[in-house]
Amino acid sequence: MNPALQGYLAAVSEDVAADSALDEAAAELSAVASFVDGSNELTLAVDDGSVPVNARRAVLDDLLDGKVRPDVRRLVNRAVTVISASEVTAGLHWLAHQMTVAASRSADGGVDEDPPLLGRLASRNRVAGYAAAVFEMAETEEIEEVEDQLFRFARTVESNQALRVALGDRDLPVALRQEVVGDLLADKVNRATARLAAYAVRGGRARDIVGTLDALVAAAARARGWRVARVVSANEVGDDQRRGLGEALARLTGSPVELQVTIDSTLLGGVVVQVGDLLVDSSARHRLDQLQEHLLGFEAAYEVPQGRETADG
Repeated sequence: MNPALQGYLAAVSEDVAADSALDEAAAELSAVASFVDGSNELTLAVDDGSVPVNARRAVLDDLLDGKVRPDVRRLVNRAVTVISASEVTAGLHWLAHQMTVAASRSADGGVDEDPPLLGRLASRNRVAGYAAAVFEMAETEEIEEVEDQLFRFARTVESNQALRVALGDRDLPVALRQEVVGDLLADKVNRATARLAAYAVRGGRARDIVGTLDALVAAAARARGWRVARVVSANEVGDDQRRGLGEALARLTGSPVELQVTIDSTLLGGVVVQVGDLLVDSSARHRLDQLQEHLLGFEAAYEVPQGRETADG
């Protein structure tokens, strides 16, 4: 099933479990899936890819208004939004099954199974789905705070080799790695930050932990209408420089840009800026590397092959 929907379901299931309503939500999802599947007109309306997503979503929103838990409406809405039209009915049945399994496991006092292993991009999409569920229930000010805390935690993991190795060790149980994160962040960050960091360990790739955390930072920025620019500078960046760079990047990307600045003296001078897939490297180290490559190429072009004498020899 769609990785983004997997992550979204994981977050919503946590909220439902906190309300002790897994059985109720499972029953309602099952009823919705069966009702849609049993109505040819409704199935056609939901599964017709020629109908815009907003229209198909509105059909189910109107149908479910006041008849199911808000959490169930959220899940149905998300299913229509993130999976292809032809798979919506199957997706609703999948959601009902997964919620039923979660309810059964909770009743038996069992521990949730680790999510299936996915590739790097799919894993990040799964974590992004989890983040979408968390952010849609948060105020803008809270999301801004979470973004800052996640960025700081990402830099802590990035700079601490022992921590990075521990969180990136696939042989360590997920629960143990989550416990490490919980101990580090306990009572120090927003609850949403702790949830997201823990799920980065659970739903992401172990060896991509820093990349996953940075992807969450970017997701937080997008949730409040901004984009993140990672700026690595050889020297401190003053307020005027920040303002000018932010304005230039905003013109380039077409949306407000928030700078996340780190200092790396090994760059010797200049900055490296990354916004999404856009990378601009104007560091002195990069220019020196380019010069070195040019000189090596020049030397190779004029190197005298061994065994051949020069005209003077």
